Amino acid sequence: MDNHLMGTTEIAKLLGVSRQRVGQLAQSESFPEPVARLAAGPIWESADVKRWAREAGRID
Repeated sequence: MDNHLMGTTEIAKLLGVSRQRVGQLAQSESFPEPVARLAAGPIWESADVKRWAREAGRID
């Protein structure tokens, strides 16, 4: 089952980078907006993040 939401840890694993790097990437204008901001941090739709990563050439 594919998860529909991702936090910084899941995005870091997807991209092969640190959580801190995800925070830096999330500051760029092209990165998707989070769908929610929780006490644990921002949450993104996985489809949005994967689309961004493919378009940015970060995943196949």
